[in-house]
Amino acid sequence: MRVLCSLLRITRDAYYKRLSRSSSSSNKREVVLKLVKNLRVDQKRIGTRKLHHEISPELKSLGLSIGRDKLFTVLREERLLVKQKKRFDKTTYSKHSYAVAPNRLKNVSPMGPNEAFVSDITYIRLRSGFAYLFLITDAFSRKIIGHHLSRDLGHHSAILALEMATRDIADTRGIIHHSDRGCQYCCHDFLASLREYGMIPSMTDDNHCYQNAIAERVNGILKIEFDMDGVFDSFEQAKKHLLRSVDIYNHKRIHWSLQLKTPHEIHREAA
Repeated sequence: MRVLCSLLRITRDAYYKRLSRSSSSSNKREVVLKLVKNLRVDQKRIGTRKLHHEISPELKSLGLSIGRDKLFTVLREERLLVKQKKRFDKTTYSKHSYAVAPNRLKNVSPMGPNEAFVSDITYIRLRSGFAYLFLITDAFSRKIIGHHLSRDLGHHSAILALEMATRDIADTRGIIHHSDRGCQYCCHDFLASLREYGMIPSMTDDNHCYQNAIAERVNGILKIEFDMDGVFDSFEQAKKHLLRSVDIYNHKRIHWSLQLKTPHEIHREAA
């Protein structure tokens, strides 16, 4: 050891300190990777910034810490960075003769839950064709409050999602229901359902999909982060995967727009 230290031109004390730091760094890396992998059991596409936020308190309790840039480097070296996915197809058919409602959310920001719902529809791929996911999200809390997976694009599925969204609300009068101009939301039966609940219809302007950004964002999260863009072997498999994904989205996925809280937390605290 004396010869080795002499060749390295360092003292034996410096050598052992360096060895100790190296061992400590290796152990910390193992702890960090374990925490990351535990989080990615349910959220396998959670990004670096959110990972850093989530694991930092647990690292601190162990007397450890890691910077966000260092975490990025570790994930890159371990090939654990999240790869981008391609965009997905649209389902809106707005070339119909039904009447449309004005955009009542254009200059309005909900101040609490159950003030405005946003709805959207997206394709789900099956081995034997397609299924269609009807989603309703609370615009304030970003919580998915209604959903229905259908074998067709009929408006009855939109009504079923609406029934689920309103199931636990004592008074639905005055709630704004916002959507694109798809025929499922403009047809007489769906608008009649809104009237029964005392809800107010609202729709995007023609060809302005960004005016329904929250609903489309939630669809995108389910597809990109929860693999709802995959090809499912059966309708039943897709439905099972959807239920688990919605539960994780509502109760575990934190949002930057919600000050790094989950939709369920925001919904419960403000209700």
